[in-house]
Amino acid sequence: MGELIAERYELEEVVGTGGMSSVYRAHDRLLERDVALKVLHQEFTADTDYVERFRREARSVAQLSHPNIVTVIDRGEQDGRQYIVFEYVKGENLKALVQRVGPLPEEEAVRLALQIGRALGFAHDNGLVHRDVKPQNVLLNGDGEAKVTDFGIARSLDVGGLTQTGTVMGTSDYIAPEQARGSQVDTQSDIYSLGAVLYELLTGKVPFPGDNFVAVAMRHINEPPPSVREWRPDVSPRLDALIRRAMAKEPRDRFRSMDELCAELSACLSPETGASGAQTMVVPRRRSPADRPSVGPLILLLGGLAVLAATLGGVFAFTDSGSQLSDLVGNKKSTGATAGPVKFTAASAYDPFGDNSEHPERAREAIDGNPATAWNTEHYNGGLNKQGVGLVLGLGATKKLSKLVVRSLTPGFTAKIESGSSPNGPFKPISDSQEVGGNTTFSLNGGAAQYYMVWITDLGSNSSVEVNEVKGS
Repeated sequence: MGELIAERYELEEVVGTGGMSSVYRAHDRLLERDVALKVLHQEFTADTDYVERFRREARSVAQLSHPNIVTVIDRGEQDGRQYIVFEYVKGENLKALVQRVGPLPEEEAVRLALQIGRALGFAHDNGLVHRDVKPQNVLLNGDGEAKVTDFGIARSLDVGGLTQTGTVMGTSDYIAPEQARGSQVDTQSDIYSLGAVLYELLTGKVPFPGDNFVAVAMRHINEPPPSVREWRPDVSPRLDALIRRAMAKEPRDRFRSMDELCAELSACLSPETGASGAQTMVVPRRRSPADRPSVGPLILLLGGLAVLAATLGGVFAFTDSGSQLSDLVGNKKSTGATAGPVKFTAASAYDPFGDNSEHPERAREAIDGNPATAWNTEHYNGGLNKQGVGLVLGLGATKKLSKLVVRSLTPGFTAKIESGSSPNGPFKPISDSQEVGGNTTFSLNGGAAQYYMVWITDLGSNSSVEVNEVKGS
């Protein structure tokens, strides 16, 4: 420590670190005050995407002046190192608070959620969505006020949406279903994440625990929002309903805006209707008749298809869409070999011999149908130095594939294909090892499986390799 940045900011101690940057407490010699100085890690300074994301964070938050948002003071570059200067908040974050004291009293949890909600609502009004709302990104000052920070993956609202389909950003414990699927993200996703944060403040637990990013994300996509009252019967029914509405699977079933959510949080603090009274329950907005599909034709269609499937089941070998239909009307999975191309429905990174963080947010770019996008490994100097790292691809049903084609614009690495019944493994080899270059076809000799993995064992002369697209048949 003691290093001087911009001939002004003297680094004193590390107060936080992440995959992309570290945060230091520093002393501003010019204004004689402590500040927080966020520095992009050295290995990312040559990556234009990371540098632009870092700069964007400074530009985005600099537009926001709100008592519950950490203020940006300065931004700059020294010797190629990007840095952002924030106000220094002397206190712990919400995650540390819950880990230290356990579940919070209802009134305190609601009060903190209300402050976070108002900060996010202000950001939304100014055209910005956070996309990574979590307790670790909420700091508490000496007066117990919440300060939202780390807009590092925030995006501006625009007509085309925030996220290209197939890109997953955010932290899985609090991620909205549409965000986990890599779909477009808007203000509704922050509403969902705030609901998940409030759940943890009241219970001391995340709503959907799991062993890894994919397992947790799939629970957010598929499982109904949990009830706080299962763990905390003393929590008011109205607040429990608020959280379940905020965490509704469909964005249209959540609160229409962060302002509406904040209004309901305020009502939960009211003596007449809130924690002490809890006279009024909040229920999700019902869909209008126009939103609901007509069930009559659907019933007739499924009935006819069931008869057709029963009659011709021994004649036809269903392809991907056909096998899913057979699953629907016959209530069982197809385990036969596929007769044509299949569509992967999920993708995740697999790094059991490392830090379990091999760019999971980019995994779906290997199945998005766009060969210009890619999942890539982390950068390794001097070789992989571990048994391997993988890209796991999910089919949504058990199928037997005969081959897998891997497209890569970083040729020269070695890989093989493995399969398993869970995205977490175990996996078993079902192909020979091959050097990958351009479009490489792997012949598969295993049985039916739901998950197939491209298992990379040697980077060749590359420090990092990418998988642009994977096709199966």
